Amino acid sequence: MSSVDHKFDADSVEKNQLDVGVHVVADGRHKFDVASIDLVQRRLKQRHVQMIAIAGTLGTGLFLGSGKALSGAGPVGALIAYALVGSVAYSSLCSIGEMTSHAPISGTFPHFAARWVDPALGFAVGWNYFYTNVITVPVEITGAQILITYWDSNANHAGIYTAIIIVFACATNVFGVRYFGEAEFMFSIIKLTMITGLIIVGLIIDLGGAPNHHRLGFQYWKNPGVLAGAQLEPTHVGLDRFLGILNVLVQASFSFQGMELVAIAASETENPRRNIAKAVRRVFFRILVFYILGIFITGLIVPYNDPNLLQSTGTAAQSPYVIAMTNAGIKVLPSIINAGVMTSAFSAANSFLFCSSRILYGLALRGQAPKIFARCTNSGLPLIAVAFSSLFAFLALMNVASGSATVFNWFVNLSTVGGFFGWGSINLTYLYFHRGMKYQGIDRKKLHYWNPFQPWLSIWGLSWCIFFIIINGFSVFWDFTAAGFLTAYINIPLFFALYFGYKWTKKTEIWKPEEMDFVTGIPTPEETEGPYYPPVGFWQKLAAILF
Repeated sequence: MSSVDHKFDADSVEKNQLDVGVHVVADGRHKFDVASIDLVQRRLKQRHVQMIAIAGTLGTGLFLGSGKALSGAGPVGALIAYALVGSVAYSSLCSIGEMTSHAPISGTFPHFAARWVDPALGFAVGWNYFYTNVITVPVEITGAQILITYWDSNANHAGIYTAIIIVFACATNVFGVRYFGEAEFMFSIIKLTMITGLIIVGLIIDLGGAPNHHRLGFQYWKNPGVLAGAQLEPTHVGLDRFLGILNVLVQASFSFQGMELVAIAASETENPRRNIAKAVRRVFFRILVFYILGIFITGLIVPYNDPNLLQSTGTAAQSPYVIAMTNAGIKVLPSIINAGVMTSAFSAANSFLFCSSRILYGLALRGQAPKIFARCTNSGLPLIAVAFSSLFAFLALMNVASGSATVFNWFVNLSTVGGFFGWGSINLTYLYFHRGMKYQGIDRKKLHYWNPFQPWLSIWGLSWCIFFIIINGFSVFWDFTAAGFLTAYINIPLFFALYFGYKWTKKTEIWKPEEMDFVTGIPTPEETEGPYYPPVGFWQKLAAILF
């Protein structure tokens, strides 16, 4: 690769508060130090970051998708699928959390991949992740519009509602990161209140506290049972049930997608090292309570063969909680739930738009995207990147036109595997990061966040991501169509085309441990972290627990 200068630099040890034995001077062509042109500002406060971490991307995938998971795999099958995908999401968050704790800079994990694995991997991951997130924006906007049909089923109004949602989502991002943070703070409170309320109501229904006073207990685990089949191998019951769980794995991943948003926002966060560390530590409990406990309660209150679960209305009517409330004689809450889910869909669209614009901005800073996307306003907003990303939101209008829905769904399916490539690259990059830190004598325990189970967590996450990529779309082989196969697997050759294309044109090589740069362009803790003031009094301590 490029020539590098290795020397012991005692000053860098004190400067970075890490026992750095080797200081690698970066080749300027890789643009590791972009402080002079990176003009985003740290305007996200602790409460913004913590709420974004807890509920930033909770959307229709959890509130409505849990019903599809239940019907596809049964209560225990769905629980297994969500627990497994949740463990992969957690391993990915731990990996990116530790790397971000060392380097809270723009570009996040695509830049980490370029910096510590191979510049070509950073290019491929960055553009793949940008595409995955930017195409999810119209998906969530469409979901929010469909939810409105719960009250207004007039098809002529769909375009108007879609346009209004697009404008609000784009405006929230265009006004700047502070407004984005405030909006997500409020949306997150609504989402957390709703999912907590749903879990409590579900428990009440299960224990017989609903108007019909029918105690359910675990009766639906006995009849119709704990596992459902995929209906691909009806003559082989065991195999069919196993395939049902595999089917739900891919669906469940959509519910967890975007959990790494908190790390992507690190370059615009006050006290990023301290706040990101706090956020990542709470991710485990978020997954355990909102996802695992939520899907567990769902399996108690609705049988997996309930015909309403199979109706893809796109509104709260297909939510297992609404189905359970209707069956139990509760009439007021479904409309409230629909409003909450609609808010969640809008919030998720808002978050994915923010995420995609920041990834594009990070690529542009280091010469892997057109320079125009690196331009910022005086207030630190990467306006061109935000505006370009916002254009993709208008793809949601395709669902309004007759005949375009099929094309739109194909386009959406192309991005399904993109999230797995993102998580996989995070865990792969961490393995290189861990090896490089160890080789250069850097003590990870002095970082604001480090996980004692690493690198085993990243190995776990990477292994499962590879498996998920392979089995994504496997059901197409039971009813093969060229379109189904392409939409399920075309992202694999696209990703490697980006990687090898950049590698061939730029003549990049994989970094060796002694070549990895852990210093250049990375701000010291003194530059990013303000003084810590412990909470005083009841309300401050309560706020510290919540936020």
